[in-house]
Amino acid sequence: MGYGYKKNQSAPLTEDEIKERCKEIQEELLEVLEWKKECDANLDDIKASPQKKGAAKRALKKVARRIDTVKGQIIYWKLRVNGESHFKANMEMNEYWASCNEKN
Repeated sequence: MGYGYKKNQSAPLTEDEIKERCKEIQEELLEVLEWKKECDANLDDIKASPQKKGAAKRALKKVARRIDTVKGQIIYWKLRVNGESHFKANMEMNEYWASCNEKN
C-alpha cells in the first residue's frame, strides 16, 4: 500500500477559464448590489411593516459581508488574469478579508 504523496488530480485552469471566472464573479457583485438596493428600499418604504424593516436591517449585515467576500474574490481573479500564481493571489485576497474583519 502506498502512503506517499498523491499528485493533485485536477488539471490547472486555462487562461480562458480564469477569464470566465473573473467575469462570473463581477456579475455576482452586480447581483449583490441589487440585493442591497432592495434592502435599502425596504428600509425607506413608509408603508413597510416593522417586521419587513427589521428583516431588511438584518439582511444588510449579510449583504455587507457578502460584498466584502465578492470584492476579495474579484481581487483574486484579477491577479490570476494578470498571470499571478494561485498562492500570491490567495495571499492578497486573504489580506483584504483580514482588513475587512478588522474594520468590523
